[in-house]
Amino acid sequence: MKVAIIHYWLVGMRGGEKVIEALCEMYPQADIFTHVYVPDAVSSRIRQHRIIPTFINSLPRAARMYKTYLPLMPLALEQLDLRGYDLVISSESGPSKGIIPPSDAVHVCYCHTPMRYIWNMYHDYRDSAGPLTRWMMPPLAHYLRMWDVTSAARVDSFVANSTTVARRIRRFYGAESAVIHPPVDTASFSIAPAAELGDYHLMAGELVSYKRPDLAIRAFNEMKLKLTVIGGGEMLDEVRRLAGPTVTVMGPQPFDVLRQHYARCRALVFPGEEDFGMVPVEAMASGRPVVAFGKGGATETVVDGLSGTFFAEQSVEAISSAVMRLAALDLDPAKIAAHADQFGRAQFFRRMQSHIDGLLAGRTGAH
Repeated sequence: MKVAIIHYWLVGMRGGEKVIEALCEMYPQADIFTHVYVPDAVSSRIRQHRIIPTFINSLPRAARMYKTYLPLMPLALEQLDLRGYDLVISSESGPSKGIIPPSDAVHVCYCHTPMRYIWNMYHDYRDSAGPLTRWMMPPLAHYLRMWDVTSAARVDSFVANSTTVARRIRRFYGAESAVIHPPVDTASFSIAPAAELGDYHLMAGELVSYKRPDLAIRAFNEMKLKLTVIGGGEMLDEVRRLAGPTVTVMGPQPFDVLRQHYARCRALVFPGEEDFGMVPVEAMASGRPVVAFGKGGATETVVDGLSGTFFAEQSVEAISSAVMRLAALDLDPAKIAAHADQFGRAQFFRRMQSHIDGLLAGRTGAH
């Protein structure tokens, strides 16, 4: 069976790329198509595959400025020649599902979220953009929305990474979807002995505005409690400026360092609204509880009173209150880790394979 995997861009190893790794394990013969490919930025598992970039890859400074070429990506996707492929899997959060699939192929879209910069977070992105981008965004986003909705008809089956995203798919595309949580490598994390636990909370992940790292830092500045911040991103310099004497900003760190901090922190603080959010699951797989904003994917992975607690609004006061509330709870690390196991890689492989096999069987039966 000839398999094509379409991913928006391969410029790092975040949640979307972890899904691509898992799909590569399921389909070792697959070819991967993408807009921009930076070989050194992705894992050896992905690099083992034949990778075909669109013409976006050859445009000036594409490796760093790929998002500025977003208006050209619909055209780039439609130039891809997928004749001869039996199964096409698109991985969507940037544009990828808009390929023209062969008429007899099955096209499955694993949707991390409909493009947030033209849909649910459009006004946030526009408000934070520079004057030229703010001026250009309305007509460009209008055009991209029309294409995005039209291209949804080229998908045979949507798979959403969370119930939150399934609601967006229904709202923006008018389509139903199966919910299959992304694969979290829960087996890579372990519970630290009680004697090794630290006296600090942890915030981890990319430092971008919609994840609201500024709120957590302000809350810990006010509480005068220790917070360690791990991650890079466009807000790293701002986060360093905001950090008071009790906040340690480490920047990007290797996986082993992150894993040690997951296991030894008092709790993970998760102030943003995510589509799914692998970071809270990784912390829980380490036996540590999570203080999370009570919207989005975290509401599907964190259980109040078992593996953490929620705050209802994105404010310094709400975060501070939730941190204090969690401190009063006596949570069992082993139960927290056992809860996280249901989001492990095995569930993804089993459910994704079953879903795709059912679609392929239906297509064969129809012929």
